Amino acid sequence: MSVLKCPVCGNEYDINRSNYLCDKCGNILEVIHENDFVKENFKGVWRYKSIIHPGIDKRLIVTRGEGNTFVYGHENISSYSGIKNIKLKHEGENPTGSFKDRGMTVAVSEAMRLGYKKTLCASTGNTSASAASYSAMAGIENFVLIPDGKIAVNKLAQAYVYGSKIIKVPGNFDDAMGKLMNIISKNNNFYVLNSINPWRVEGQKTIAFEILEENEPDFIALPAGNLGNTTAIGKAIKEFHDLGLIKKIPRIVSVQAEGASPFYNLVNNHEDSLNPVNPETIASAIRIGNPVNWKKALKYIKFTNGIVEKVTDDEILNAKRIIDRSGIGCETASAASLAGVKKLSDAGIIDRNDEVFCILTGNVLKDIHIENINFMDINILS
Repeated sequence: MSVLKCPVCGNEYDINRSNYLCDKCGNILEVIHENDFVKENFKGVWRYKSIIHPGIDKRLIVTRGEGNTFVYGHENISSYSGIKNIKLKHEGENPTGSFKDRGMTVAVSEAMRLGYKKTLCASTGNTSASAASYSAMAGIENFVLIPDGKIAVNKLAQAYVYGSKIIKVPGNFDDAMGKLMNIISKNNNFYVLNSINPWRVEGQKTIAFEILEENEPDFIALPAGNLGNTTAIGKAIKEFHDLGLIKKIPRIVSVQAEGASPFYNLVNNHEDSLNPVNPETIASAIRIGNPVNWKKALKYIKFTNGIVEKVTDDEILNAKRIIDRSGIGCETASAASLAGVKKLSDAGIIDRNDEVFCILTGNVLKDIHIENINFMDINILS
């Protein structure tokens, strides 16, 4: 059995509901299952069907084989971070090049179950690419609101080629989300695919499931923008613990860019509520100043005794350079996880003997910044 439940006031709703805001207090709902973990005859995300969407008919599942991403270790990463046992789980190896595919396979499958013909999202890029692909596979028309001039062209191209209807909105991602919320308040024909949709979190949980089935990490670090992944990783840890599948609770390290760090301010300044900021960072995927999932994310930071850190753009780019030059490569925002871990290692908060997993959220080709290429003379080969 599955229900939608408000994490703040506790009100419960039927899962056939597609309004994911609590009627009583307006907070974003969570999906709660009362199931044991039974391994399914799938690979990747849907292997965990019994604890991400047990009730859906398998014929309605829209999948591209997402999940089961590779884990990298490299001496350059260990040397840079000061941590011997550090691994990088690369979500950029999902079908459209980011972790979003894990959530989108569940959310679009749910749109199919509910009978929707149109999907809608606001996006800085990765969400739009994933939503466009999975909606196209399902035969559903997809609409994308993008912040004008605030999206990487590589990501915009993906949404375009998959056939999305793309609408430019003045301002940043938070402005686009405001437009989206206004649209759905007046028109219930659209199924929303942003991370206010709790089924997205259900798919993204599987990042942590894959780690925890085979490892006992001390820390799991990830970039933090809209805080859907911080919520998902925390929910996965709690569920595996509640099911008795793990005894040790790893600490989440949620890393924001310094220019877009309202969650950092909330946690580290002991504020009562999140105060939105005007975001500015080179890491476009986490250039978000008013993250909608902050209440749920805060709950799981507390549950895991987690840490919220912030890093500068230079620290992100330095970490990215190490990842790229190790032959692994990642999207710019992805490197925030390694940058944050290095900062905590330098401060003595993470020990060199701790086991650490860093989540790389996107592919190296997602957000390209290349300047001053140093071309070699042909004579170097002589």
